Amino acid sequence: MKPKVFIDGREGTTGLQIYDRLAGREDIELLLIGEAKRKDPAERKKLLNAADLAFLCLPDAAAREAVSLIENDHTRVIDCSTAHRTAEGWAYGFAELSAERREAIRTAKRVANPGCHATGFISIVYPLVRMGLLPRDAALSCFSLTGYSGGGKKMIAQYEGERSPELDSPRIYGLSQEHKHLPEMQKVCGLTVPPVFSPVVADYYKGMATTVPLFLDREALLAALTKYYQGSGNSRMVRVRAAWEGPMLAANTMAGCDGLYLFVQGNRERSTVTALFDNLGKGASGAAVQNMNLMLGFDETKGLAL
Repeated sequence: MKPKVFIDGREGTTGLQIYDRLAGREDIELLLIGEAKRKDPAERKKLLNAADLAFLCLPDAAAREAVSLIENDHTRVIDCSTAHRTAEGWAYGFAELSAERREAIRTAKRVANPGCHATGFISIVYPLVRMGLLPRDAALSCFSLTGYSGGGKKMIAQYEGERSPELDSPRIYGLSQEHKHLPEMQKVCGLTVPPVFSPVVADYYKGMATTVPLFLDREALLAALTKYYQGSGNSRMVRVRAAWEGPMLAANTMAGCDGLYLFVQGNRERSTVTALFDNLGKGASGAAVQNMNLMLGFDETKGLAL
């Protein structure tokens, strides 16, 4: 029998992108909720319990509520909200980090899909901590540029409708250093302190460039990250690149793709590592489908654009 899959919150940006990746697949059965009942708790509960796997594309409180509605031991969950990313009992859905994490995703009942900014930071810092090139108490900084689709329907409407002139320029946010992705960035990487983090949203639809500056030799970084991800079990999804053609990195380079590229730039004394990916791809819906593929025994990259 085909596994039954339900997207709770299909009308949101992440939910729609997941649906687009799954709608044409013949190896799963999508459970759909009628427009009139999409906020009906009883109908949602029915479909959550009928599903073999459910995606939660909901605000944090609603995601926690959705988990509480599941009354069986067979429905597996991928939560795309922030609610469970540092929670006990939830596997963190970034398979390329290690063979152990990939296996944990395969067998998990509950998987927390990573945040978009966190994906970029963790893809850089986790391997360096694990290999001993960065200490756990390293004082790190990170800036991360995203397209406005990362802000969901409300922000998309702001940028694409009548708008304030301030939207014509990049905007730094998370100014209080309490961005919601910081807890997972710190915990997953095993850091004793969170980084100083500056997210930036700009006037383009999708694509992300997350950069970590380091006082490390570029060639040593390049060799270490290349070796690490070649042994990660799936170097098709995360690829390390030595150089960018041209004097500037474009943050929308990976728009429409579900993989992630790491670009290592700099010299023998100072370097930057930049993760280029799609905030709606490897930063959200593409990662969620990748995790579903692992959990249901499909090829990891099935239905993804690489």
